[in-house]
Amino acid sequence: MFPLRRRPPTRRRILITGASSGLGAELARQYAATGADLALAARRIDRIEALAAELRAAHPQITVATAALDVTDAEAVFRVFADLDTALGGIDRVIANAGLGKGQPLGTGYHRANAETMTTNVLGVLAQAEAALELFRPRDTGHLVLVSSISAVRGMARNLTVYAASKAAVANLGEGLAADLAGTGITVTTVLPGFIRSEINAGMARVPFIVDTEPGCRALRAAIDREPRRAAVPWWPWAPLGAVLRVAPARLVAKVV
Repeated sequence: MFPLRRRPPTRRRILITGASSGLGAELARQYAATGADLALAARRIDRIEALAAELRAAHPQITVATAALDVTDAEAVFRVFADLDTALGGIDRVIANAGLGKGQPLGTGYHRANAETMTTNVLGVLAQAEAALELFRPRDTGHLVLVSSISAVRGMARNLTVYAASKAAVANLGEGLAADLAGTGITVTTVLPGFIRSEINAGMARVPFIVDTEPGCRALRAAIDREPRRAAVPWWPWAPLGAVLRVAPARLVAKVV
């Protein structure tokens, strides 16, 4: 007999960073529709407040707390997470979604953009993971979600070189945390979205297999709610394609992404 897989608990108090646009904003809308209370954080507080007003009007039974947050300011991350935890009466899921995709080919004069991408996507996620786990460890419960990318499975060329490297760091961080916390009441999930339409890919000339934001986030939310250690989203075509990308010749990978 094989043991039955534990059914994940229902998370009702969710913190989402990078919630001012794109995947974060759409995830907020979808979780609000389920009746979850939300803590929304991003640098653009005007957008966050507008989204919060929209959600409160559509779902008056939920609580929506907001905060301005630049995840590259580690001290602010710890302070804001603690404040939002208090506002919601105890956060039970953190979705570390804030990220940048400003990378350019190395050596072409865009070091600042590449450094900003690496700092936000690596050190920013590290600060979020630390702050979330400082909340979860004393309670021995909680769900930390790290948003990586399907590009993390392989070194990428051109504008994706730095972005893919940063997301690979996120994926490895999530894998290590999941192993570290195995057997506790804390779950860590790393999601690797393929191309879901958002501001981060709006300027890309070629976007293969892209899906619109709403269905893409439905698949993302379904994966998050299952609480696996790792999930490519949407599963088709990105789970099988991700496996191919790991071993495909570099010249083929360059043609796909």
